[in-house]
Amino acid sequence: MGGAVSAGEDNDELIDNLKEAQYIRTELVEQAFRAIDRADYYLEEFKDNAYKDLAWKHGNIHLSAPCIYSEVMEALDLQPGLSFLNLGSGTGYLSSMVGLILGPFGVNHGVELHSDVIEYAKQKLDFFIKTSDSFDKFEFCEPSFVTGNCLEISPDCTQYDRVYCGAGVQKEHEDYMKNLLKVGGILVMPLEEKLTKITRTGPSAWETKKILAVSFAPLIQPNHADSGKSRLVHLPPVAVRSLQDLARIAIRGTIKKIIHQETMSKTGNGLKNPPRFKRRRVRRRRMETIVFLDKEVFASRISSPSDDNNNSEDIEEERQEEEETKPSELKPDPPVNFLREKVLSLPLPDPLKYYLLYYREK
Repeated sequence: MGGAVSAGEDNDELIDNLKEAQYIRTELVEQAFRAIDRADYYLEEFKDNAYKDLAWKHGNIHLSAPCIYSEVMEALDLQPGLSFLNLGSGTGYLSSMVGLILGPFGVNHGVELHSDVIEYAKQKLDFFIKTSDSFDKFEFCEPSFVTGNCLEISPDCTQYDRVYCGAGVQKEHEDYMKNLLKVGGILVMPLEEKLTKITRTGPSAWETKKILAVSFAPLIQPNHADSGKSRLVHLPPVAVRSLQDLARIAIRGTIKKIIHQETMSKTGNGLKNPPRFKRRRVRRRRMETIVFLDKEVFASRISSPSDDNNNSEDIEEERQEEEETKPSELKPDPPVNFLREKVLSLPLPDPLKYYLLYYREK
């Protein structure tokens, strides 16, 4: 699946293309896509393909095409504080983007069949938390992953506000998926070769919308040949945050508000620098005159001896102007993590500073 939009040179250009093609339509979804670099979830030797609108698979590791993830994120209609269940959570790329929107008081769970993929997802999650500046721009709902077959979830599990299944669902499993939803919740899944959005409008009432045609590998059926018994999947309990953790969230939020206020007071209308307008040079050209006289054509050229010299001078002057403006256009200032700088400048013991920064590396 994929190939609906042009490839990008980097993550931002890929997102620009998805926006232009109307796959990304809301600001929250755009922010989440820009915050997490898709290439970080590829193996090193395959990163050249990260910004193409194509699915990628290597062994058990799999990523859907960017256009599919865009449609899924938009259809889920995510909001802060909701609970989310990702069936076939894979690399954790989608779960991490969702976590940026859910915020610190959401619930973010994933079920993955392959234990090696779970380990891969945990490595990528740890890398994002420790190294990405985007982490400090959001309050993150960290995903929790469990190993198992998503068709064997324990019947006493809690229901969720949002559910996504990343494998093809057969009609016989549709009701099973629906029962994972709370009333008012949204389920997005590939159902009979169509990406489908199902909204639970009541205890026994549903609204169904077909989004687009897709081709997904089908869900793997449970195999009870070894023991003859079902291996129930127990989802993580909904954790209650400690008072210490709540204090960290509140302090970080307060610091972000202070930074925002300081930035607005310094920049006024929010523009750091006035926009630069490039002067457009009008080049003098030779004038040719064509005269029609009684079926004969006479062509004359009006020029002066200095035209050639003036024209070459104009070209050279224009080239020099372009050279002068290139460095400022191509080399923007490196991004500054203002939250980190502010925390490190506080008159606090170092262990407390590092706790506020989630012990992240610079």
